[in-house]
Amino acid sequence: MNRSLIFVAPLLLLSLVGCDRPTVVTVPPAVVAVPGPPGPQGESGSQGNTGNTGNTGSTGSTGSTGATGSQGSQGYDGAKGNTGSPGYTGATGATGATGDTGEAGRPGRGTTVIVVPPAASAPRN
Repeated sequence: MNRSLIFVAPLLLLSLVGCDRPTVVTVPPAVVAVPGPPGPQGESGSQGNTGNTGNTGSTGSTGSTGATGSQGSQGYDGAKGNTGSPGYTGATGATGATGDTGEAGRPGRGTTVIVVPPAASAPRN
């Protein structure tokens, strides 16, 4: 305990010495001048002269009428397109070969074929 007081006492002194007190500045109050009693009223001044009235300005001249604008040009019509050329007619098919004649008492060779024509197609525009 005795040894701890030896170390604590110098630290306590150093901490108190290190603190600074702020400086207090007192400002004297401002002096206010108080006016004295008013003096007697002076004489009234004379009235001033009346000023002149200005001259009236002249009326301005009337402006001239502007020129009439020219008429615009007529619009351009576009050229009419060409008529399309007609389509080509297809080539005619070749005539088929004539079948063999059957032997007497026997029908012709081969099988019977039924041909169905295709449906008509719509015309092209």
